[in-house]
Amino acid sequence: MKTYFLDPIFNHYVDFKGRATRKQFWLFILFTMLIMFIIGVIFGLIGLPGKVVNTVTLILELGLFLPSLAIEARRLRDGGFSPWLLLIGLIPFIGWLVLIVLFCLPSKK
Repeated sequence: MKTYFLDPIFNHYVDFKGRATRKQFWLFILFTMLIMFIIGVIFGLIGLPGKVVNTVTLILELGLFLPSLAIEARRLRDGGFSPWLLLIGLIPFIGWLVLIVLFCLPSKK
């Protein structure tokens, strides 16, 4: 877990240079989704109001925004693409589909 989730957050927080393998990238995404899911379940079981849950989720998302952007840029670079292709994600629906395909492609030497 340290290598795939904590390392991108603490050691490579805004490191847009270098590379990230498919395994590093997808495990980071998996751990992020699991944490969001667990927080939602715990808050649901406790019965906290929706505003509290939304606020905590927003704070977590803002904290993970830059590490997520950095690992996405490193993953694109590892696949042989320019990190500027992240801007494709601004195109609704189609942009994210294209990015997911690019993130799945194998590494280039």
